[in-house]
Amino acid sequence: MSASSNTSREAPAGAGGSIVLVGIMGAGKSAIGRRLAQRLGLPFVDADDEIEAAAGCTISEIFERFGEAEFRQGEERVIARLLQGPPHVVATGGGAFMSERTREAIQRDGVSVWLRADLETLMRRVRRRQNRPLLQTADPEETMRELMERRYPIYGEADHIIDSSDGPHARVVEAIVEALGEARANDRG
Repeated sequence: MSASSNTSREAPAGAGGSIVLVGIMGAGKSAIGRRLAQRLGLPFVDADDEIEAAAGCTISEIFERFGEAEFRQGEERVIARLLQGPPHVVATGGGAFMSERTREAIQRDGVSVWLRADLETLMRRVRRRQNRPLLQTADPEETMRELMERRYPIYGEADHIIDSSDGPHARVVEAIVEALGEARANDRG
């Protein structure tokens, strides 16, 4: 998948708000988000870092101690709070966009960008780190495939879809900037 392959839906009323990157683990939300924020002159926030700071422990520890349901509730609260602040680029966790409340908050107060990647690319990226609670299974690749099957249709509701490949991050950043610019031009037109 190449960064130049993208589709856009009509931008939401909150298009002047935060830019929220969504997608499965390994899609590049944090890496691309930092570069996008720098390119746009906006602050960058990683929702997972904010969740860890609020909880006083790592996401893996939250999953272990309290379970996924408790983590997801905290994630909803943190993202809603972030969206109420000044505009910035937000990288969300892979499951955040699966929450209807979170999708509604993003639609109302920001613009969503799905960083889409294929299975091979994702697995190459996630194998580099062992801090993925959902992949602590006997067959991480099959788990990832199942997550993609469940989540990709929901991620497809994002305002913009940008392919995240192993090429230069700058190419993906420019594809996002172009998609956002086209949406804003359409809103004015």
